[in-house]
Amino acid sequence: MTAATHSPLFPHLPRESEGGQIVAPPRDADAVLDGLDPEQREVATALHGPVCVLAGAGTGKTRAITHRIAYGVRAGILQPASVLAVTFTNRAAGEMRGRLRQLGAGGVQARTFHSAALRQLQFFWPKAVGGELPRLLDRKVQLVAEAAARCRLRLDRNELRDVTGELEWAKVTQTVPADYPAAVAKSVREAPRDPAEIGQIYGMYEQLKRDRSVIDFEDVLLLTVGILQDRHDIADQIRRQYQHFVVDEYQDVSPLQQRLLDLWLGDRESLCVVGDASQTIYSFTGATPDHLLNFRTRHPGATVVKLVRDYRSTPQVVHLANGLLNQARGRAAEHRLELISQRDPGPEPVCTEYADEPTEAEGTARRIRDLIAAGVPAGEIAVLYRINAQSEVYEQALADAGVPYQLRGAERFFERQEVREAGAALRGAARFGGNDSLLDDVVELPAQVRAVLSTKGWTSEPPAGSGAVRDRWESLAALVRLAEDFVRAKPGATLADLVAELDERAAAQHAPTVQGVTLASLHAAKGLEWDAVFLVGLAEGMMPITYAKTDEQIEEERRLLYVGVTRARLHLSLSWALSRSPGGRASRRPTRFLNGLRPGSTAPARRSAGALPGGSPEHGGAVGRRKRRGPVICRVCGKTLTDAGEMKLMRCEDCPSDMDEALYERLHTWRAGQAKRLGQPAYCVFTDKTLMAIAEAVPAGERELTAIAGVGARKLDRFGADVLAICAGEERVADAVED
Repeated sequence: MTAATHSPLFPHLPRESEGGQIVAPPRDADAVLDGLDPEQREVATALHGPVCVLAGAGTGKTRAITHRIAYGVRAGILQPASVLAVTFTNRAAGEMRGRLRQLGAGGVQARTFHSAALRQLQFFWPKAVGGELPRLLDRKVQLVAEAAARCRLRLDRNELRDVTGELEWAKVTQTVPADYPAAVAKSVREAPRDPAEIGQIYGMYEQLKRDRSVIDFEDVLLLTVGILQDRHDIADQIRRQYQHFVVDEYQDVSPLQQRLLDLWLGDRESLCVVGDASQTIYSFTGATPDHLLNFRTRHPGATVVKLVRDYRSTPQVVHLANGLLNQARGRAAEHRLELISQRDPGPEPVCTEYADEPTEAEGTARRIRDLIAAGVPAGEIAVLYRINAQSEVYEQALADAGVPYQLRGAERFFERQEVREAGAALRGAARFGGNDSLLDDVVELPAQVRAVLSTKGWTSEPPAGSGAVRDRWESLAALVRLAEDFVRAKPGATLADLVAELDERAAAQHAPTVQGVTLASLHAAKGLEWDAVFLVGLAEGMMPITYAKTDEQIEEERRLLYVGVTRARLHLSLSWALSRSPGGRASRRPTRFLNGLRPGSTAPARRSAGALPGGSPEHGGAVGRRKRRGPVICRVCGKTLTDAGEMKLMRCEDCPSDMDEALYERLHTWRAGQAKRLGQPAYCVFTDKTLMAIAEAVPAGERELTAIAGVGARKLDRFGADVLAICAGEERVADAVED
């Protein structure tokens, strides 16, 4: 598990210490550029004016921007202390600082937005306001709980976490308490409680903070913005200090962070932003790709560089990732990047359909065990799922298979508070059930479990929306399902038997966490990569998740799957189960996002899409459109094709051809006449491979003809009638030459 991109195409970065020896940084500015590909070099040398780097997954964006800063410093164009690089996690900021030191550009500030703002706030507060900066709250949950109590509203632990998240969203979107209900309605956001109640809590929370002279994490940004707006002398002082800004992961910037960035910049344009709209998966926290997508509108003279050479993943993985976005819609999809793998070919992604969830988990564990036996380190394997509640069955399957694992971004299933509380309640019911009115007239084990867990928050229908309340329900629902499966396997089992089973499962899952297979949600996997990735539970209802209702929410789910796919370097597995439990009704369907990408499925109907990658329309005028295609499958053997020539033929080069030789000759002769008439090379009409594909497919209509790679809308308009006539046996050669 690593955040770095490994590739033989990337020369070793100089490290601070290697083999006990201190490794010297590059000898001069030009040496900093060594090993960069042409686009990365373009980024590194674009040091003036606004710069927008559209960087796809695995394309070396951190490498490009750190070399850009280092090149500017080493060339004497940038002063280290005048550069501020901002990103979103302390890990990413630390990695950036380390790389800059290795490149001889120590002294450059690389921080998160909050860290940079807090330093400025601490320094300027006495001058701007007077006295000491109010104490920063470590955790706001307790104060939110008190605010709710003062509003005579009771929140359980999970509601408290969700309401706290809502307050954070409101603040980063610069929404005041009175406007919160309207803002929720406008954003089509599912609030965990009545928006009016949350607005009340929000107002009381702000009042309590003022009364106690404390500030929270979001206030750090808000107060810094306020000081820079009100005190032009302080704003000028900061602008004299920082002359050049770099912003990583720009698609995740919130409105509040963008406001702070604008104030740092003033009327200058010495700004470089890096991002990928197709990796926007945190909109629920207030992140929006609009700032990235509008960058060229706000900065008309901006230099725009696209990084599309993928050094992380094999052509097979990249092809599937591109296919996912080919079917996307919406504004972010119009700016998608078509990745081009720079690695040698690897194994095809594996799509597997299982009868039920336990079988899916067991099958996944077996494949992981086989990979480890084949030499893939356990730490280079990940199982990624949509929600944390899915982890339990994979924890159990890996434990049963003797495979070590580690959970990332979530507690182990049996260590979650709601699971511990549920276990205690079930244990008490098993011991004293005869005196528990809850269990009166309840005979069957699953019904007993449902009755007991109903006191802990389980309901027959899931709660609306996402967040902690939904996660808690999913954990309890997993226990209900476990009880149903347990009694199916052991008819006549009692509540005491189930409790013993739960204890055994909990004990069996204390596996070593060092060099273990990573279990993580798709959100927690962002920014990481592994040699082998298993994307599990890819059934409708989970991917996209049931509470994704709007088109925008559905598209964010697609991007989330795209992020999961692009975590894999070599091995990629996608799986789903037709039923939840063994013997259940096989009513589930694989996710719609894999339509046309998995064997035996049909691609969704094509629709108009945005401009070609690179911004060039396919045919005349600014409104030119291209067809979006999914991966091309060999029509003979079913293999995914990655070679451009094979993709035109829609078959492998070495697979048998059923080409109509006579038709090919007629098309060849016709093409020669067209080329002569137009005064162009023959390949400008159609390439040889396209003619071969036409002669093999023998299209009978426009729809079949445009399904052939190389036949776009423009060529259909110009040559479609002739080609279809020739395929139908009509003679068009003489007419073509005489035109």
